[in-house]
Amino acid sequence: MASSDSDNLRSLALENMKRTVAFFGGHALGGQGDEGEDEDARMLKLKVKYNLNFHASNMAMAAMREHVRKSKSRKQGRDTSGEQGDDQDPSAKKLKTEEPADDEPSLIDDKTIKQMETASMAKDLDMGGFAKSSVGNNALTVRTNPKNFGRVKTENPGVTNALAIAQDRPDWHPPWKLYRVLMGHLGWVRSVAVDPANEWFCTGAADRTIKIWDLASGKLKLTLTGHIGAVRGLAISDRHPYMFSAGDDKQVKCWDLEYNKVIRNYHGHLSGVYAAEVHPSLDLLVTGGRDATVRVWDMRTKAQVFALGGHRDTVNSIQTQKVDPQVISGSADSTVRLWDLAAGKSMSTLTNHKKGVRAVACNPREFSFASASADNIKTWQLPEGVFMRNLSGHNVILNSLSVNDDGVMVSGGDDGTLAFWDFKSAHEFYRTQTQVQPGSLDCEAGIFGSAFDMTGTRLITVETDKTVKMWKEDNEATPETHPLNWKPNILPQRY
Repeated sequence: MASSDSDNLRSLALENMKRTVAFFGGHALGGQGDEGEDEDARMLKLKVKYNLNFHASNMAMAAMREHVRKSKSRKQGRDTSGEQGDDQDPSAKKLKTEEPADDEPSLIDDKTIKQMETASMAKDLDMGGFAKSSVGNNALTVRTNPKNFGRVKTENPGVTNALAIAQDRPDWHPPWKLYRVLMGHLGWVRSVAVDPANEWFCTGAADRTIKIWDLASGKLKLTLTGHIGAVRGLAISDRHPYMFSAGDDKQVKCWDLEYNKVIRNYHGHLSGVYAAEVHPSLDLLVTGGRDATVRVWDMRTKAQVFALGGHRDTVNSIQTQKVDPQVISGSADSTVRLWDLAAGKSMSTLTNHKKGVRAVACNPREFSFASASADNIKTWQLPEGVFMRNLSGHNVILNSLSVNDDGVMVSGGDDGTLAFWDFKSAHEFYRTQTQVQPGSLDCEAGIFGSAFDMTGTRLITVETDKTVKMWKEDNEATPETHPLNWKPNILPQRY
C-alpha cells in the first residue's frame, strides 16, 4: 500500500513539473535538477516556483537553499534517532515536503513577496529594459523590449504587474512655497512668458498693458501700452529680440525689445486671440483664438502662411516644437489636434477629453505632452498622440499647465488651487491654495496662467486678484519631514 501511494505521488509530482516547465517556456525550471541532488530539494524547488509564479531573485534562492539545508538536517536527525519505522516506505517518506516549522520564515509569505516585487524588480528595471536574473537556469527570465521600455512581454501577469509598479514609483520632490507677490496691474492678469535668457519675464492683463518684471528682484522695469483689449497671450523669441502679444482686440503685435515699441501687426483673426507661441527653430508665429482657427504667420513679412481649420470652438492653448507634430492645439470643443506644419493639415485628433481643453504643456525631457480639462489631466506620447494615463484629483476648471526639467508638472485651477504632480508616475505630491491680496474677494482666488523660469526652480503664476505670485521649492523639506504618500494605481483607466 505504501509503495502504491509513493508511485502515485511521484507520478503526480512529475506531471506537475512538466506542466510548470511547459507554462514558463522552459525557463522556470532550467532542468530536472543536478545528478547529486536528492528528491526533497528538487521537490522543494518545484513547490516554491510553482507557488510564487514570478521572478526568483537572489534573496529567494538563498532562502530556498537555507530551507533545503534545514530540511536535510531534520531528515538526518530523524534517521539517526530511529523515528523511521520498518513498516514505512523510505521513498514515500522522502516525498513528503512538509511546511516549515513555526520558528522558520516561510518562503511564500507576504513579506517575501513584497520584497521580491520591490527590491528585485526595481533592481532589474535599472538594467535598461533587459531584466534577467543572475541565479542561473532555475530562475524565470523576463525579457523586455529595449526600444519600448515599460512594455514587458511575459506570459506571467504577476511579473508584469510587479515590473509596472516598480517602474511607476514616483521620485520624491519637495513641496513648493510662496516667496514673493508682485502688484501693479489694474485688472485680471491673463498671461505670462519668461525671457529665454532668464533675466526678466512679462505679464499681460485685462488692464490692456504688458509689464516687464525683473526675475531676480521682482521689480517692475517697464510698462507697454498699445492693446485696446485684454492681453491674453504672450510669447518671446529666443532667436530675435522680439516679443509677441495677442489680445481680445483681435490684434497680434510684434514688439522690438531694443526700442520697446510695436514694429509689426498681424491681421487676420476674426475674433479675440487667446494663445500665441513662437516656433523654436523657424521664423514662424502660431496663434489661435475664438474663431476656432490656428493661424501660422511669417514673423518677418507679416504674411499668413497657414490657416489651420478643424476645431469647432475656441482655441485656448498652443504648443510648438521642432519636430512633428510641430504644432499642438487644445480647444473648447474638448479635442486636442496635432498638426503637420509642412502639409498644413491635421495629423491626428485626440477626443478622449469630455470637457473643453484650456491648457496644453510639453514635457521638456520626454517626447510627450499633457492636456488639462475639467474632467482630467491626460498625458500623451508623441508623435502619434498615444494616450498614456490620467492624472485625476484636481477636479476644477484648469486654466494653466506647466512642466519643468525635473518632471514636476503644475496645474492651476479656477478656485485658486495649485496641484504639483510627478509627471512620470501621475502622482500628486503637493497641493496648495493661493491667498488673495488684501481688499479682494475670496472668489477672486483664481489662477489664469503659470510658467517656470529657464532653470525650473521658480514658478510664476498670474491670478484674478491682479497679482503675480512667485513660488520656489522648500529647501528645508526632507523625505523624513514630507514623506512620499504614494499608492500604486492597480487598475488605471484605459482612455
